[in-house]
Amino acid sequence: MGRATTASMMDIDAADATGRPTLEELYLQHAPAAFRLALLLTGSRPQAEDLVQDAFVRAVGRLGHVRNSEAFGGYLRRTVVNLTKNTWRRRALERRHAATLEPEATSPGNDGPVLERIVILRALASLPERQRVAMVLRYYEDLPVEEIASIMQCPSGTVRSLLSRGVAAMRTLMEGVPDA
Repeated sequence: MGRATTASMMDIDAADATGRPTLEELYLQHAPAAFRLALLLTGSRPQAEDLVQDAFVRAVGRLGHVRNSEAFGGYLRRTVVNLTKNTWRRRALERRHAATLEPEATSPGNDGPVLERIVILRALASLPERQRVAMVLRYYEDLPVEEIASIMQCPSGTVRSLLSRGVAAMRTLMEGVPDA
């Protein structure tokens, strides 16, 4: 049994023999973008790190099924989005069972671009889950509507609707914020 595990790990790490990138190369290439996506979706650095790690663990199990190393980024992106959605569902369940909510921590005296970024991230975090995913994939990842539809597994018209409602909600949430 130990031999099969070692053999499969050798397959993952053997880029020279197959011409495919190693796990390390894939990680170095895709982890930063996956982390930024997870951070924008969750708003939490530790949670984003955990999601990226979990996404890579899942990706290793499916690495043999990825024919084109170019497709790995899309597969990883979809995995991060799906794991984030699972996290949100778990959080919603935990909130329903929690007796009290902790008060939100405030940031003392941040101004300028830092304050604007905090306001934007909070506004983004207040959007419904699907709107937030669509907004981040479109305006941060700069993906076309068709690719977002594929990742979210919904029609492109739904994505356009989610984006429209998300932009409108962000405008409403950002009213009164200078230079936003």
